Amino acid sequence: MQVLLLISLSVAICWASSDSHQENMETLTDNVVVLRVPHDHGIESRVPLTCGQANDNMPIFWRKNGEEFTPPLEGNQVTVVVKEMDGGNYTCHLGPSKEYLNHTVILVQLDPDNRTVILEKSSPEEDHIHCSAPNYKGSFHCTWKKTKHRSHASVLLVKAERIPCELDADGLGVHCQDAACPYKEEQYRISLTVYIHSYALLEAYTKSFYLREIVRPAKLPNLRISQGKNFSWDYPESWEKPCTFFGLQFETKVVPSGQSCHSREYIMNDTTEQTRYEINFKLKKYTFCVRAQDKHTHGPWSQWSHKNAPKYVHLIIFFFFAE
Repeated sequence: MQVLLLISLSVAICWASSDSHQENMETLTDNVVVLRVPHDHGIESRVPLTCGQANDNMPIFWRKNGEEFTPPLEGNQVTVVVKEMDGGNYTCHLGPSKEYLNHTVILVQLDPDNRTVILEKSSPEEDHIHCSAPNYKGSFHCTWKKTKHRSHASVLLVKAERIPCELDADGLGVHCQDAACPYKEEQYRISLTVYIHSYALLEAYTKSFYLREIVRPAKLPNLRISQGKNFSWDYPESWEKPCTFFGLQFETKVVPSGQSCHSREYIMNDTTEQTRYEINFKLKKYTFCVRAQDKHTHGPWSQWSHKNAPKYVHLIIFFFFAE
């Protein structure tokens, strides 16, 4: 049975041990038990299961991943042996009708947590989870990328303390909304944890941040040129108002024509707090680039906006004079 996706909006997860002698076994959600095991071969764990109090004195038998045990595993309360990473979905049924009654999914998490299999980093400097916000209104979006051989993995649970979140349809990101006032100084970091599983393997990825650390202005709109040398642009529509309180600073760059704004080869590189810039040199062909950053927090830069300077066109005008 496929594990249902659960999104935890505001209630912290309550970890509860199912057996006082099983300190490595914890309940993550209803019907989901996490078994933490060392990254070693030959490890076996005994896990107690129950079909439910209402099923006492009933003829109960169990299946694992749809297959019956040999010999049959019977009883309302049983103990199963999980070897290494061999977890699964244990279902209990009423005999002899074989009616489904309940289930428990046993997932295995390496201890200490070895997060190297399911998600990959986009770069050595990045975390497994990348978060970004267009302004300080509290809405932010986090994304992640599965490794090539774990593309089948699925999200089991997303937890963001005190903040409601909604998983993206493709399972590769989450939208969250913090109700904090944008004019209020942040006192607590936002903590986001994504629980994702591949078959019986469970991995937990956590990212902690202040909103001001992930606010990235949108790409600057309406980049225009006048008189062949005067460039101007506007604040993004999504940026907070008034601009005097939520001020931006801008990086301007001139690169040779045909080069990317990310190129290390540039003709000019400067910063300004004005939404205009004048080029004080003459070139036939070049590309003007500009991007924005919160001038107070020095957070992430926006994407580059660029405009190719027009070529100089020499017009030869013939004047005809009639006698």
